[in-house]
Amino acid sequence: MKKLFILMAMVAFVFTSCKKDYTCTCTNDSDGTEVSSTPINNASKSDAEDACTAINIVSGITCELD
Repeated sequence: MKKLFILMAMVAFVFTSCKKDYTCTCTNDSDGTEVSSTPINNASKSDAEDACTAINIVSGITCELD
């Protein structure tokens, strides 16, 4: 039972720490139209969120991670 728990913990760690591809989609606040869609490749979720937040520097435009 102890070996099974250790194996499951290792598998969970591998899947939570892997890097994935994300898309940062920016929309116009006034009418909801899509302004841009930027791929963020091979990044952890927190790094992708930080990058998407950095893109969101223009007033009236909202960027969200997909």
